Amino acid sequence: MTATGARRVAWVTGASRGMGANTAVELARAGFDVALTARDQARLEAVADQVRAAGGAALPVSADLADRASVSAFAEAAVDRFGRCDVLCNIGVYQGPAMATVLLDTSLDELAASLEADVVAPALLCRRALPLMLEHGRGTIVNMSSGVATLQPRASVATNGWSFAYAAGKAGIDRLAGIVNAELGDRGIRAFTVEPGIVAYGEKLAEYLEKYSGAPVSPPESIGPAIVWLVDSPDADELLPKRINLPGLTHRYGLLPGWEGPGSPVAG
Repeated sequence: MTATGARRVAWVTGASRGMGANTAVELARAGFDVALTARDQARLEAVADQVRAAGGAALPVSADLADRASVSAFAEAAVDRFGRCDVLCNIGVYQGPAMATVLLDTSLDELAASLEADVVAPALLCRRALPLMLEHGRGTIVNMSSGVATLQPRASVATNGWSFAYAAGKAGIDRLAGIVNAELGDRGIRAFTVEPGIVAYGEKLAEYLEKYSGAPVSPPESIGPAIVWLVDSPDADELLPKRINLPGLTHRYGLLPGWEGPGSPVAG
């Protein structure tokens, strides 16, 4: 194991682009070393370079959240390298056919893969990270949920709605933080349920602006600063029972200078 002194360590999934990448870099700026994972090793390496440029040590490990063995391998690699986990950010999400198919066209295997990535993988990482956090008497978990966890779709996923696989996965992770807080909150563990609203970047920007006409669209740069605030602010605990809109939080506290914000609520 390579020790890193007293520096805090964060584990971040879905870190090869967008929200996860921004979170990894912002945590590095806040003084964290970062173990980061996603499927695309080349993109991970590029984000790892940004983490190092921001002052943190980086461990990029390719893993598929739908593959339990590779998720476990990521966790063990992070433990071997850093020996601790102070913050776990479950940001990654299943990417596959079930994300965009109607129920009758969704195979049970694809549904199972979606739940493996969106529910089982975060639970696995919590089970591995929590004992490390408890050793130090404190730790923070951030779970990326979505409004679809509780909202009814207005249309089919084929038009402007969402799939059962996606909604079921988000409904599952939406419950995880509350369980962790009930079981371990008195031992220094804090778990937050967060949601990004509509975040657009790269080639998705034009698509989202058309698909969600009139809705507030936020950049991925609005995500990481809010997560760092949740980790470090003494005022964050009041939001523990809520699903927190991250762009709204960033806008409320002026965490992204020059950004006027989407007008989203801070918590809901």
